[in-house]
Amino acid sequence: MADREAVFEGRSALVVGGSGGIGRAVAVGLAERGARVCIHGGHSAGRLERTLAELRKAEAPDSAASGFLYNIEASSPEEAAQFILAKMDQTPDILVLAWGPFARNASLAETTAKEWRFMTEFNLIFPEVLVSLAIRDMLRRGWGRILLFGGTKTSEISGFSTTVAYSAAKTALGVLVKSAARASCWGVTCNLICPGLVDTEYSTSAERLYNSRSPGGALDCGAVARAALAVLENEAVNGSLIPVDGGL
Repeated sequence: MADREAVFEGRSALVVGGSGGIGRAVAVGLAERGARVCIHGGHSAGRLERTLAELRKAEAPDSAASGFLYNIEASSPEEAAQFILAKMDQTPDILVLAWGPFARNASLAETTAKEWRFMTEFNLIFPEVLVSLAIRDMLRRGWGRILLFGGTKTSEISGFSTTVAYSAAKTALGVLVKSAARASCWGVTCNLICPGLVDTEYSTSAERLYNSRSPGGALDCGAVARAALAVLENEAVNGSLIPVDGGL
């Protein structure tokens, strides 16, 4: 097996949703391991700059962290995927998608067609197009890592009371991941991590109270990021849907 510290050295990495939360923790871990990291942020220039400063402290001397802001929801899924990949000189060696809109609806009966469409477009179609575009060059080069993030308990088909549209779209990512693995060659992997209840800087007080129901309390971003980096490092892990939820 390749030395852990050398797996990402000199590789280019794009972390969509990398300016905060789990995405930021993964981006820092990649930089610490020698990757040249580019991060996407949604709205906050301040958060983006703070994360870039953190990356530049962590990265290798010859690396150059970069980042950009882009409101994915303001475009079509196809336009957003094309725009984001075009921000780099070439398709990244490592693609991490740690972004996706979340909504907690009152009930299935109250979920509107607009909500179904929105959640499907940006939690399923956007990742599908992004992976389809990125994996082409990875296959040609014979090396690549794709990591997507699902929702809590979406590593298998389940029923949900208040996050139906969101969770349905996230669960469907499993088909995308297994299809990518089926199409890939040795050295190119695509996996899905489904975090449990995680406290981030975006969490409200009500969400933190809800998240405290997790066994042992809510997870922190670092715990999920460590699992993500372990998956990215190991080329034998491919097509896997992995709950990282503390036993929830």
